Order: sequence, then C-alpha cells, then structure tokens
Amino acid sequence: MTSGAGTSDELKALLPIEAADRLQSLRLVEGRAILVLDASGLAPAARDGLEAAVKAALEPAPGVSEVRVAMMADKAAPAAAPAAAPVAAAPAPAGPRILAVGSGKGGVGKSTLAANLAIALARMGRKVGLVDADIYGPSQARLLGTEDKRAVAHEGRLVPLQSAWGVPVLSMAHLSKAGQAIAWRGPKISGALVQLLEAHWDGAELLVVDLPPGTGDIQLTMLQRFRPAGAVIVSTPQDLALMDAARALDMFAKGGVPVVGVVENMAGYACPHCGEVSDPFGSGGAEAAAKEMDVPFLGRIPLHITIRREGDAGTPTAAGDSPQAEAFTTLARQVAGWLDEAA
Repeated sequence: MTSGAGTSDELKALLPIEAADRLQSLRLVEGRAILVLDASGLAPAARDGLEAAVKAALEPAPGVSEVRVAMMADKAAPAAAPAAAPVAAAPAPAGPRILAVGSGKGGVGKSTLAANLAIALARMGRKVGLVDADIYGPSQARLLGTEDKRAVAHEGRLVPLQSAWGVPVLSMAHLSKAGQAIAWRGPKISGALVQLLEAHWDGAELLVVDLPPGTGDIQLTMLQRFRPAGAVIVSTPQDLALMDAARALDMFAKGGVPVVGVVENMAGYACPHCGEVSDPFGSGGAEAAAKEMDVPFLGRIPLHITIRREGDAGTPTAAGDSPQAEAFTTLARQVAGWLDEAA
C-alpha cells in the first residue's frame, strides 16, 4: 500500500450502499483501488451504473489515483430485465420527502432562497435537511456557516453536518478542498448526487434540494431515482430569466413532478438613503409568467443588501426577525401548506 493513502476500510466506508452490499474484496495497491463486486442478477445497464457510482465515490479519495472494478456473477442477468434498470430502488416511502428548488439559469438567487426557505421551514417546526446539489458551484456551506467543516462517512453513507440554524446540510464543499474545481463528467456527477441524497438523514422529514441551473445530469438523476414531492421555481422578473424558468417548469412537468409555484426573486430595491423603490430587474414578470403557465405564484423576495450581507456571513436572513426574514417566512408557510395538502 502506498504511503499516505487511505486504508481499505476507509474506502469501504465511502462506497454507496448498493456497492457495499455486493462487495467481495477491496485492495489498495500503489494508489489503485481494486474492487471485486458480486453482479449476480444485474442487467448490463445496472452493472454500468453500479461501476460508475463506485468510481464517483472513490476517485476523489486521498491517495487514490485509479479505480478498477471487476464484476463477478454466477449467471447472466435475466433477459427480461429492463434495459434502463436503476442501480438501486428509489428511497422507501418512510424516508424524507424531497422539495426541489430549481431555476432555468444561474444568478437568480436560487441557493440563497433554498437556504432561507429551509431555515424558515425549520423555524415552523418542520424537520428539514438541506442538500446542495450544485456540484460544480456549491454555496450552501458558506450560506449556512459550515465552510470549515468536513463530512465523514458512517456505515457506507455520509453523515450530514449540523448547522447553527437547526438545519443539517451536505454539500460538495464539505467533501473537497476550498476553491477546488470539480471537473467531472456526467456519471461522476450523478454518483455524487446519490451520495448526498442517500446520506444519514435520520429524523429529517423533508429535504430541500438546491439544484444547479439548467436541465442537465443532476436534474435527470433526480427525476429518475429520487422522485421529488414538488418543485419550487425561482426567477428574477426579467425576460431572460423567465425564458429559462419556463424550460425548468417543462422539465418537471415531463418528469411528473408537481410544481409548488414560482417565486420572483430580487423584486424591487428600496434605496437606503431616500427610501425610493426601483425595479432594476423589472417587476411582475414572474407573476405574469406563472399565470400564463397556469402554476401558482408564491410571492416576491426583495433585492436587499441585508440578504446579501447575511448570506456571505453565514447567518441567513430567515434566522432573524427583519422584514426581509418575514418574506421568507411567508414563502415557507405557502410551501408547507402545499406539502401538507399534497400528503
């Protein structure tokens, strides 16, 4: 074993559950992690997915330069097995429900809204966890003041980090070095999402998932493996953001995920000197778009320097009692009501 590399037991703790259950042997030789898995009963597509999930879990580990996976089976998978069989079954109904927070484009304040929505729901007595699914650009560790913490694994699953605001959180920022670029292709990205969502969310009844912008691999994996109970779409009032928000709505509709509603973020700016309200991103666009697309409009969150300052400081606005915090509380009440009715 190469000096400085992790131990085989440490690598076993990083494996996804479906791989750990099928593991026959794992060795670490000169930086190469060599695994033998029992692939009995798996269709070819499921084998490929299992291998991708293992590599996504182990390749980022310290001391690992390469991951080799050997599949052993007593007999071939049944011919009738579906070609697109998932690697593992979807979470049991008793697990936490998922609320996806998405947007068609970046820069609309989706992560800030997701963090404050989770905290506002927690203050209402809901047992909420927060998943930062933006693998390339994670920000929830900063927003919840947990940047200096690192996640560990227990029994093959990650353990969420407790924030000071009563909301456990997991992010790629808790698994990588500060400032490190995550340059991964689709299978590794999807594997990372699986690790985050299948963590030890013990006691959580709801997971607020901060999705990356767009409609890519993360969103597809979410829809295929972790059916959200609902989705909140975030947009600024300007036309460019609304165009992409419509695409996000279409994606959830095609995936059979009900849309809780649309939130208009950065809506209205009150000058701190004269008090005059202006609309640098426009006004009412998201409400009009929601009406046109026949989905609920959940309200507006103002463009306010307090929200920006408190987010950067890791002390989210919704944890306080300012007028800006009330905007998030009002949003949380609507979302909670929708979830209760849907249940």
